[in-house]
Amino acid sequence: MKVIAINGSPRKNGNTEILIREVLKVLEKNGIETELIQIGGKKVYSCVACMKCKTEKDGQCHKKNNLLNEVLSKMIGADGILIGSPVYFSDITPETKALLDVAGYALRAAGNPLKRKIGAAVVAVRRAGAIHTFDSINHFFLINEMIIPGSSYWNIGIGREKGDVLNDEEGLKTMQTLGENMTWLMKKTKG
Repeated sequence: MKVIAINGSPRKNGNTEILIREVLKVLEKNGIETELIQIGGKKVYSCVACMKCKTEKDGQCHKKNNLLNEVLSKMIGADGILIGSPVYFSDITPETKALLDVAGYALRAAGNPLKRKIGAAVVAVRRAGAIHTFDSINHFFLINEMIIPGSSYWNIGIGREKGDVLNDEEGLKTMQTLGENMTWLMKKTKG
């Protein structure tokens, strides 16, 4: 079994990545292969509704979106998907939004290969907007007929400067519980 984690934060080694890694540690401890992919701060393009993915039905974006196409292929091959984003004005980062829109069109056009995969959102927040950000990512999972595991709280961690989320004990515990619940669910659905 494999989980890919996609970091939509442009801050490498920042709070979003710290939270994602907390989930990945638990998955790895339970024998699940993981991979972290950085899209935040990288050159990705949003969907322009050219509809070529709908005619080609190959699960790819046809607008020279190389990084996102690589991510789409890895999403298809994974059993579980984590998508992490910090809160940007009460929502996801532009890179995360580009991923969700491109993946939504291209993968649904390719027969919806994400159906019944496990998906979970991870959100780093300074103060407010976390629930809307959390919902934005979960709406992507739901429209793709994915299964979302719960945790002991919503999957958010609080911190502003790099590393501040390490002081959020409840947020870290929430990520660990998420990893445990993802492990359990993946084993049940793959069994």
